[in-house]
Amino acid sequence: MSHNGRVSTRPTLLDVAARAGVSKSLVSLALRGDDGVGDATRARILAVADELGYRSNTLARSLKQGRTALLGVLLTSLANPYHTDVVAGVEDAAEAAGLTVLLSHGWRDPARLARRLDTMLDLHVDGVVVISSWLDDALLTRAARRTPVVLVGRSSTPVPGIDSLNNDDALGAELAVAHLAEHGHTRIAHLAGGTRPASIARRAGYDAAMARRGLGDLRRTVGHDAPDWRTAVDAALADGCTAVFARNDVAAVDLLDHALDSGLDLPADLSVVGYDNTALAERSRPRLTSVDQPRLTMGRRAVDLLLERLGGRTDDVHEVHRPALVERGSVAHRS
Repeated sequence: MSHNGRVSTRPTLLDVAARAGVSKSLVSLALRGDDGVGDATRARILAVADELGYRSNTLARSLKQGRTALLGVLLTSLANPYHTDVVAGVEDAAEAAGLTVLLSHGWRDPARLARRLDTMLDLHVDGVVVISSWLDDALLTRAARRTPVVLVGRSSTPVPGIDSLNNDDALGAELAVAHLAEHGHTRIAHLAGGTRPASIARRAGYDAAMARRGLGDLRRTVGHDAPDWRTAVDAALADGCTAVFARNDVAAVDLLDHALDSGLDLPADLSVVGYDNTALAERSRPRLTSVDQPRLTMGRRAVDLLLERLGGRTDDVHEVHRPALVERGSVAHRS
């Protein structure tokens, strides 16, 4: 298509108007569904637009209105189903609010995450949901000056000007240890994470839960991120460990896989509790008992908080959601 010597690779309103024999403004009214356009004229314009493959430039129109109706979602990695469950909640609420979600992840690379965030801001998204603890406070604060930002799953000190949602990691660890202790386990190890806030909180919760039961001297922590974690787990089992509280379902399923490869009878020889209650818990063998944090609810609530910010709220909101234990078949009674 061309007009006045200008070459376009996509059909425009002018192309539709010329083919339909009407004005550009009438085409615009028809495509918006304005009542002032007759049914026959509207039908002809829509048929021409479909024939030419015309698509409305929603982004340009939204920018003129001060909004893009785009919502950015930035997560650490797609490898953990916890993140994708939160995204599903975000998408549900965003669709209901008439927003389109732009999704990006950083492959556990802070520099890449920072670049992805800058790209979203340059696209003038109406808000950003960050499902990651890998971005530093200064970067998040700068982003919040341009658009509302909500953090999901980060349990460290709140960032001023930014709303946050997370579950009570310490309570979740308490639920896991309590469940194992009630089944007669005293030598309970923790397959821990690294230095991320949620991992630190769950490790501290495990330590406190063991101490409350007089089991502090029996604590055993194994770093799941360490290359030799399987060897460390084997050493814990050799020392009499009969149960493990894993930092998340991914770590728990890795442990179940290693235990089965080692010839253990599960859960008779080893009981395991995971965290997050993702789809992995339903698909593992045995079915995994796991601490459920309300991932879909947190994702939907993140959109609510963004909309409140866009509506003028200026005070910070920091919500801590209560986890719950979901029992399945990965924990056995210890006689």
